[in-house]
Amino acid sequence: MRDAYIVSAVRTPGCRRGKGALSQTRPENLIVQAMNAAIDKIKLDKAAVDDFMLGCAFPEAEQGLNIGRVALQMAKFPDSVSGATVNRFCSSGLESIALSALRIMAGWSEVCMAGGLESMSIVPMGGNLPRPHPDWSKECAHVYMSMGITAENVANRYKITREMQDEFGFHSQAKAKDAQQNKYFTEIVPTTAERFVEKPDGTIVRETFIQDFDDGVRDTTMEGLKKLRPAFATTGSVTAGNSSQTTDGAAASVIMSGDAVQKYGLKPLVKLIAYTTAGCRADEMGVGPAYAIPKLLKLVGWDLNKLKTESLLIELNEAFASQALYCSQQLGIDDKKLWSSDSPDRRVNISGGAIALGHPLGCTGSKLAATLIANMRRKGVKYGIESMCIGGGMGAAALFEICE
Repeated sequence: MRDAYIVSAVRTPGCRRGKGALSQTRPENLIVQAMNAAIDKIKLDKAAVDDFMLGCAFPEAEQGLNIGRVALQMAKFPDSVSGATVNRFCSSGLESIALSALRIMAGWSEVCMAGGLESMSIVPMGGNLPRPHPDWSKECAHVYMSMGITAENVANRYKITREMQDEFGFHSQAKAKDAQQNKYFTEIVPTTAERFVEKPDGTIVRETFIQDFDDGVRDTTMEGLKKLRPAFATTGSVTAGNSSQTTDGAAASVIMSGDAVQKYGLKPLVKLIAYTTAGCRADEMGVGPAYAIPKLLKLVGWDLNKLKTESLLIELNEAFASQALYCSQQLGIDDKKLWSSDSPDRRVNISGGAIALGHPLGCTGSKLAATLIANMRRKGVKYGIESMCIGGGMGAAALFEICE
């Protein structure tokens, strides 16, 4: 089987649902800009691309009608380039990378693109018209359960305290703030956004502006976090301060075979070594990475001790602090020096995570890949693992190797 190389990986900023800078920008416009930026970065002819896989957790309304193909047309790719929309909920964006890479590995394609997209401002969580199966809901409603409730289940069952969650959330914000100040998010492309403004005469005018940073990062204190009320259960411990932000955003990457890399004279960023998924109980879906990462390691002949090596960075998506902490415990990477903002040895979510930067569902898998790749190259770290929990009770994990 051939190797698959990522030669370009970018993302738009992640901006808060409803109140953020991208809340009035249509999702198609977001992904088109990410796609064009990924292509422009390597000066590739769009006709060289064979296929595009776009992850989206709620592919309906403005994100519907096979937006994977619609986006290609809007981005002025030739008609010969095909596209599809992929849905594995929170891992849709990473699934798109894996599927595109598999085409390369199998010899079916030489150049593919992958991406992720979610406008949580425009298409609501759960979709516009959810219709759970009535009989199955009586037997087992867990698969339809609010992910916030599953986070409470994890906290209660595995003794993840409110203080632990708040501390984790605090460090996520501090790491993200530090990364912004030091301009570490080199994968972000300045994005043209839109807003509708009412003028004094009552007319509504559409204005455009450039957004070039994640707008959910906050100056946070432990004292402030302690004051927040539980978000999902009256006596619960999961709050807005230790949960991922609902966010808008898009990301895209270009993936090539070794022959294509040579043909186009490009330097690959990373090689995708392996990808896998694993199932778990739906009512504690957040524990998915605790199953997916060991399964990934087994695929490549590693054991859990490998996670502690200095030659590895980990992006463990922070859907909720409770599940990220539990998974870290099970994986043996819960030592505070591996994830705290004041540790020079941190290797888990080194630039902050979704608590600070947002979790735009179908985009996150592609977004985190771009961030991980940028951090791997900045730090000169050989390997990177990306993992996330998935609504409905799953986990996903991928291993990347840097290309010198």
